[in-house]
Amino acid sequence: MSLSRRKFLGAATLGATSAFVGEAASYGDPATAIPADSDYNTLTLRGYNRRFIAHPDEIFVPSNAIEVQDAVDASIRANQRIAVRSGGHCFDDFVDSPDTRALIDLQRMNSVDWDHQYGAFSVSAGADLETVYRELARWGVTIPGGICRNVGVGGHISGGGYGPLSRQYGLVADHLYGVEIVTVDSSGRSALTIATREGPNRDLWWAHTGGGGGNFGIVTRFFLRTPTSDGSDPSQALPPVPDSVVVGHLVMPMPLSSEDSFAQLLNNYLDFYARYRQPRNRYAAVFARLNFHPIIESFADLLVFSHGDGDQAYAQLDEFLTAVTSKVKPAPLVLPPVRVTYIDCIDQFYAPRPANPFRVKIKTALLRQPYSADQLKTLYRGLVDPVMTADSFVEFAPFGGMINAVAVDATAMPARDSFMKMLIHAAWREPANDEQLASWARKIYRELYSDTGFAPVPNERNGGCYINYPDPDLADPEWNTSSLPWHGFYYGSGYPRLQRIKADWDPNNNFRHRLSIEQP
Repeated sequence: MSLSRRKFLGAATLGATSAFVGEAASYGDPATAIPADSDYNTLTLRGYNRRFIAHPDEIFVPSNAIEVQDAVDASIRANQRIAVRSGGHCFDDFVDSPDTRALIDLQRMNSVDWDHQYGAFSVSAGADLETVYRELARWGVTIPGGICRNVGVGGHISGGGYGPLSRQYGLVADHLYGVEIVTVDSSGRSALTIATREGPNRDLWWAHTGGGGGNFGIVTRFFLRTPTSDGSDPSQALPPVPDSVVVGHLVMPMPLSSEDSFAQLLNNYLDFYARYRQPRNRYAAVFARLNFHPIIESFADLLVFSHGDGDQAYAQLDEFLTAVTSKVKPAPLVLPPVRVTYIDCIDQFYAPRPANPFRVKIKTALLRQPYSADQLKTLYRGLVDPVMTADSFVEFAPFGGMINAVAVDATAMPARDSFMKMLIHAAWREPANDEQLASWARKIYRELYSDTGFAPVPNERNGGCYINYPDPDLADPEWNTSSLPWHGFYYGSGYPRLQRIKADWDPNNNFRHRLSIEQP
């Protein structure tokens, strides 16, 4: 990367209290790119969703926290709207917005180390999940993060962070000890601040346990340590790497599928995870992602990870597949299971970065109860709609387990009583198809939740939504006709606390996007 180097006036003197790591006392020197530079276009295209591409006045690519702070200072002085990019996996336009004038790209900040001062793992905010998994495995530990390898931790952890190990170990945010973050006060003065679970600025720490990225400042480092660890031994500070993973795979070939077989398979799957949703249940180590994409060869694709001891993992996989395929006619094709190491599982079965990203529209919900027969019919009609493209899909992935062992108000992510996540993921190439494919996703969602204002209003059946799968439609009265505002779906009763924290730490609303925390 051949970026230019520019000097920016550093911030003021070192902070006066232990709450501040220190403010830049010298000139910053973050790498930058402007539209005339050769690297500029490449940097603008790091996002996941090609519907949205920002064209900022300047892109900063810092290599450390002080350079982040200097980039923030320069942007504030120039009155530029700031956006920050970690891995670039945001589904909507929170980073790639037309009004983004200064983009701070954290990709160079990707280190993972043990921090002796805090007795926690220090993970730079630009690291992607694959890097974190590999580096932590050197100590024999891991985090219960996501299944997409290239997702950056900056947004992932701030929004909660979940994945194949979450039913055993909770959200990544449940293991967050602290953050190092650049904030800006009412005078426009920046500071590099530490907020921890047990020490100074605890509210700011809490806001990053599910409050979502881009709201309060720019996180430069996350400190990770399980609450039960005293921080004395890195090998005991986070969940252990699984002994091995037994991987199962089930497919329902397109010619053999029907509405009845679809409904039976999905109902079996949802019923299984609804029954085994409690913390420490017998099948907490079994994670199965179910995808429906009927345009390609297999109508349904079920990928199962059974973590742990080989014999037990094989047995639990077999029991799970028996339950899920019960009464499904014709029977799905169950492929022979394979046993791999945890790192090999990540290499072979976790999703890589798409080589050529799509234009995307998502709709998502958390489930407290399985879908009704009518809702299953709605999903099937959507899946066989000729409008659907080969690259679109509907996905289910289990919540529950140790996620549900944490009190609702212990973190900013309140979804502690759901058992399943549903995702409608419309994907296409041509801009001319934007309206048609976005409408396809919206129509299914609207019909699924027609009795609750076209959105999953939390009740005995619905669990709201997850901020790492953001949907601005929830703030649009055309698509959310319920009386619940958008933040009720993501934050529940914790939203007023997030607003107070926003007022304290970002009083000028320098860090904002379409679903950012609003001032009280």
